[in-house]
This record gives sequence, C-alpha cells and structure tokens, in this order.
Amino acid sequence: MIKKAVQYISSRVPFKPQAAIILGSGLGELADRIENPIIINYSEIEGFPVSTAPGHRGRFVFGELNGKKVVCMQGRFHYYEGWSMEQIVLPVRVMRALGAEYLFVTNAAGGINTSFVPGDIMLICDHINLMGTNPLIGKNDDSLGVRFPDMSFAYSPEIRELCLDCAARAGVEVKQGVYIGVTGPSYETPAEIRAFRTLGADAVGMSTVPEIIAASHMRMKVIAFSLITNMAAGILKQPLTEEEVLETGRRRGREMQRLITEVIGEIDA
Repeated sequence: MIKKAVQYISSRVPFKPQAAIILGSGLGELADRIENPIIINYSEIEGFPVSTAPGHRGRFVFGELNGKKVVCMQGRFHYYEGWSMEQIVLPVRVMRALGAEYLFVTNAAGGINTSFVPGDIMLICDHINLMGTNPLIGKNDDSLGVRFPDMSFAYSPEIRELCLDCAARAGVEVKQGVYIGVTGPSYETPAEIRAFRTLGADAVGMSTVPEIIAASHMRMKVIAFSLITNMAAGILKQPLTEEEVLETGRRRGREMQRLITEVIGEIDA
C-alpha cells in the first residue's frame, strides 16, 4: 500500500516534501495558506482510507509554506471510525516515503490540567498510550524502522525549543504538557479524567498517539500541538459537545496555524 500510494502521488506531485503536517478537528484552515497547491483526495488513491470525522475534509494538499515544500493532511483517521492501526498510520508512512523528514501534528483535546482554559495551545512534550494497542504490533518491516524503537525522544527536543523561541517572538502563549490518547468515540467520564490526572496527563484526545509512534519508528523529527477546545468531563460541570470543539478550533486555531507556519520557515531542511 505504501509503494502504490507513493507511486500514484509521485505521478501528480513534481517535488519531495520537506515537512508533513496533520491537521486535527477544526484546524484545517492551515492548508488554505499553502501556495501553489496540488490537491489529492484520499478517495483518489486506490485502497486508501477516507476520513469520516466531522471537520475533516479528507485530502492531501501539497505545496509551499513559508519557503518550504510541504504535504498537509486535511483530515486524519481515527480508531473510533473503525480503521485498523495499520490504516491509521498509513498516511504517515506514505509522507515519510515521499521524503518528509519532519512531522507536525495538531489535534483538538480536552483539558485535564485545571490551570488550562479553552483556547490554550499546548505543546506536547510526551504522551501516554491508553488506546490498548500499538501500530507496530505484528511483523516488523525493517525497511521502516527497528523492532523496538525508543520513544524517549519521540517529541523532538530541538524542534520544541525552536517552537518556543518562535512563539516568544510572535507573542503566542504556549503551554506544555502530556497528552493521553484514548479510543473514543464517547467522551470520558469524570472518574476517568480524575484517573488520567493522577497518571500525569494534561490533555486527552482520540488521535495523535498512533501517528507519533509510527513517525518515531521511521525516525522522523516530530512536533505536536493540542488546541484545548474544552475542559474535560467533570471540570466545568456541563455537558461536552462536538460543536464546542469545532468552534474553539475555528476561533483559536489561527494562532496555532501562524505558529506552525513560523516554525516550518525555521526548520533546517
């Protein structure tokens, strides 16, 4: 599947991307900043999954962003949609095979850290995998990476420092924290959120972790952001809604997009 997808995309795109970007719920507008875009819908690629999550358009956008060649996923795949882990990380493996050395990941997340408020941008410094599975289960493909990859530096310390420098120059406030990945699609119970806080999580979501594991396996330099779109269950004593997530993504996502654009312009690729 990786080879077939790369062959098809390479017939349409005349350059190798330096960086790959995955856009989460309500954050798809960054793709509109890409210059000279070449759009490939996932449905055009034989055997490729098609995103069904709200706010995910389901396409690759290739082009230039702040002087760098990029590929952007406008819509990702989630375990709760019924996709296998192999299908979820297929786009990451394809983007790496196309030449991308850097991976920028965004998501919409619920705030667990009680010092957070909706609209905060959290730079992910580590994660907890509570999805009950791993995209590397099964026979290892040695051409992708080693059997037992070290996850100690999955979130590139150098790129995180670069991001913090860019944020300071741009006047964008950035928090840092640990992301915990769960399967969904139901939101968490208040008891689960209390347990996650005890485990050391600052934000919770239903994506990202499989993609980070796959990218780390392939030795990509990774940076990831959570947009805190709502506070998690039991904190504000009000029901959680999909509309709240998407609206906060639209409202504060532009600052995250501006920050990602600045960092991409600074990467050494």
